[in-house]
Amino acid sequence: QVQLVESGGGLVQAGGSLRLSCAASGRTFSIYGMGWFRQAPGKEREFVAGIIWSGTGTYYTDSVKGRFTISRDNAKNTMYLQKNSTNLEGTAVYYCASRPGYTNYARLASYTYWGQGPQVTVSS
Repeated sequence: QVQLVESGGGLVQAGGSLRLSCAASGRTFSIYGMGWFRQAPGKEREFVAGIIWSGTGTYYTDSVKGRFTISRDNAKNTMYLQKNSTNLEGTAVYYCASRPGYTNYARLASYTYWGQGPQVTVSS
């Protein structure tokens, strides 16, 4: 199994920055890719960004391109999401997840393990 522990959630002002972290432990050798998803109140969980664990590819949903950056530190088995120029749509619970194989990086069903989901609230 893979355990994922997120940190870095909280309150941020619109236009500000916030960095989320996701530390992986356990069978990390089985991770092919990881991703960040978010779920706003009353909405479905949606893909935000993804990364191939080897560092060969990153992916973003259109609404965050140019503002969010996904990265990873293999030595620390940790993935990050740097959120810049946050807007009110950024208020959500953010989840990190890992997937074991070459599957659709934007689909929830591709991911096997999930973190607990810290809350991020963007204030105006």
